[in-house]
Amino acid sequence: MFATSEGTTRYTNRFAEYRDAAFYRSVMGLEIASLGIGTYLGADDDATDTAYTDALVAAGENGINLFDCAINYRRQRSERCIGAALQVLQRDEIVVCTKAGFLTPDAVPASLKPEQMVGGMHSMDPDFLADQIERSLANMGVDTIDVFYLHNPETQLGFLSRDEFEARLLAAFTRLEELVERGKIRWYGAATWDGFRQKGALSLPQMVKLATQAGGAAHHFRFIQLPFNVEMVEAFVEKPESVLDAALRLGVAVIASATLSQTRVLENMPERLAHQLSGLATAAQRAIQFTRSTPGIAAALVGMSHREHVMENLGVARVAPVAREAYIRLYQ
Repeated sequence: MFATSEGTTRYTNRFAEYRDAAFYRSVMGLEIASLGIGTYLGADDDATDTAYTDALVAAGENGINLFDCAINYRRQRSERCIGAALQVLQRDEIVVCTKAGFLTPDAVPASLKPEQMVGGMHSMDPDFLADQIERSLANMGVDTIDVFYLHNPETQLGFLSRDEFEARLLAAFTRLEELVERGKIRWYGAATWDGFRQKGALSLPQMVKLATQAGGAAHHFRFIQLPFNVEMVEAFVEKPESVLDAALRLGVAVIASATLSQTRVLENMPERLAHQLSGLATAAQRAIQFTRSTPGIAAALVGMSHREHVMENLGVARVAPVAREAYIRLYQ
């Protein structure tokens, strides 16, 4: 089973107050919360597992149906926390996302050869990705991953020529299209850090071109993830065409990471900006509001490893996003 239109619509209808305040967005036929829960940070121990599982259940039970992970987060333990949470949630209501690319202890197939990786730390080899997806499916106890991301593919640009890099991307996309056909994943994309922020790194139009080669016009490269917050606005302001504008033109959904930048944003938010983001109780809520109000961003991810963080951050759900004209004035 996977997230469905019927399931996510049923989910949002249970939270009519949030729905009516435009907390949910229609993305690829699904109704997705504009605040998602991330699972990156934390110790590799049982206490953190318990806290994360509790936070994920709280998120799912209180209006957040976008869960984000990666196989290397906490050495597979974060994926297993999602699996534990899904045992008490409705699978067809929750949009489950994960990533692979970095080599994870205890999850590296013996068949992976040195020439199939770079720097001894990263691989986009098709067989490797298929192996990682099988491990993630098992970790989370699901039949299908809703969104699978290549994790920081720009890592490989430090080791390969552009032609070699694009050949590896094409091979990866071709296998991922096959895995869509087999029902292992629904959609795929790229989760990046510097990829779309640094000039000359990743080109979204070129990636979509490669996906079209791999899967035709109906390809499944439909999501990207990138950092976006009050200090990292490149995806919105870049000229002549921003990444967000390109994504809209190309039919790709954008999920924002680093919304709080591990709380650094809370300390550095300009007072003028905080004043303009009215109706919110905390600095974290204002930072989330800034990111999720950005035209072209479908959802803002926030790492939340405790139930109380989830409930506090859900304060944004009752406040409508900033209108486009007012948002643009935030930059003036």
